[in-house]
Amino acid sequence: GLVIDGRTLEHVLHDSLQHIFLELTEKCRAVVCCRATPLQKSVLVRLVRNKLKAMTLAVGDGANDVSMIQVADTGVGILGQEGMQAVMASDFAISQFRHLKKLLLVHGHWCYARLTNMVLYFFYKNVAYVNLLFWYQFFCGFSGTSMTDYWILILFNLLFTSVPPIIYGVLDKDVSAEILMQLPQLYMMSQ
Repeated sequence: GLVIDGRTLEHVLHDSLQHIFLELTEKCRAVVCCRATPLQKSVLVRLVRNKLKAMTLAVGDGANDVSMIQVADTGVGILGQEGMQAVMASDFAISQFRHLKKLLLVHGHWCYARLTNMVLYFFYKNVAYVNLLFWYQFFCGFSGTSMTDYWILILFNLLFTSVPPIIYGVLDKDVSAEILMQLPQLYMMSQ
């Protein structure tokens, strides 16, 4: 692991040392920055995101973490004694830091699984509709005649686009939360 304070981080973030610092951080399992300014936090997250092409997660609990949370790909705000600024700027909000594990391992896994299946579902829905339009054009001699009224198209999209995803999103849990918490390796499989 690497622990670095704000004063040292100020020197490391200069253009001449950024590359060396990033090589060092890639070899570490954990990097902890303490006593850093809000600007240093956001610059560090942006540096890792742009130079290493990594997906970033920023976790914060106060107003000094807002810029870091907004720069990261995913921001998590912890509801704390420092106010609601981090929670308001974040993508996800949790009440305590210990809930971060469940947010990432359980809900993250379920989200990946649901999104991948929903992409396949939307392809199926659109291919089915376009295929129907294609064959209808052979029937009407490519005259450009509309196959359906506008209200039927709205109803088709409403039924096939809203109801199944809601049901799927509520009911689909491929692995139970207990197993996902015990086996963090399952998170990598969903990616």
